[in-house]
Amino acid sequence: MIDIPAPPLQHQQLILTIYGLYGRRGGGPLPVSVLIDMLGDLGHDAPGVRSAVSRLKAKGVLNSVKSGGVAKYELSPRSLEMVNEGDERIFAPYRGAPGGQWMLAIFSVPESMRDRRHQLRTELTRLGFGSMAAGVWIAPADVREGAKRRLSSRGLADYVEFFTGDYAAEGDMRQRVAQWWDLDALGSQIAEFMEYYQTALDDWSGVLGQDPEAALAQSTAQLRRDAFRYYVPMLTLWRRLPYRDPGLPLEYLPEGWQGPEARRIFFGTHDLIAPLAEVHAMSLVTKAEAA
Repeated sequence: MIDIPAPPLQHQQLILTIYGLYGRRGGGPLPVSVLIDMLGDLGHDAPGVRSAVSRLKAKGVLNSVKSGGVAKYELSPRSLEMVNEGDERIFAPYRGAPGGQWMLAIFSVPESMRDRRHQLRTELTRLGFGSMAAGVWIAPADVREGAKRRLSSRGLADYVEFFTGDYAAEGDMRQRVAQWWDLDALGSQIAEFMEYYQTALDDWSGVLGQDPEAALAQSTAQLRRDAFRYYVPMLTLWRRLPYRDPGLPLEYLPEGWQGPEARRIFFGTHDLIAPLAEVHAMSLVTKAEAA
């Protein structure tokens, strides 16, 4: 038996993960009954799920649609774009090498538009930029295209100028990076992930072996349900980390940085149990359609 961790996650976070995994393909728009079944597997009651769906609809995250005479919900176009962009970061294998190029994002927003200034800071932080000075942000150059797309889609691109180049100053880059990025906050998030999932890969490898296809072929319905209960919260907790970490070279990060080990555990566990979790999720969709 696998012990299934229970990190403190909100209904809305889990629902967004479920739509990202199962609502873009296969499942399509999902009725509330399916969301209740899925969140029920994760230990949440029906009233809480209905309330969370209502809040997500009010925020414009979900849109209601009619399909086969049944009221269903799907990701709004903007939310779908956000989830697709998120996949690029969540599942990206990228980590920069020392001496690589950097990108500067420099913006100036009039005092009368302070809300735009706050939006820019929030978006740049989510894109993994560090703050060098007021209105000057830095990231490895590889995030350039994604950053441009994200800011353009938010109507913020006109306020920002981008520059790409080398960092020419001498000195300790580890010290400078610690000034530009809030590594303590990122380190705390990584530590939280490790607190719940440090043994995930060893635990699941002990049950399933090393071959995901064989594991799926030999799995039982209960094992697939357990995989779903494990995988959805794990991915929900993980997906915050790549937004904060732009893939800085390890040589620029503190000694003993846990990021690579957390990544190894996440991706190894993902490869093993994501297929099982998906089969369980799709079985709930099929059951609802047959009802």
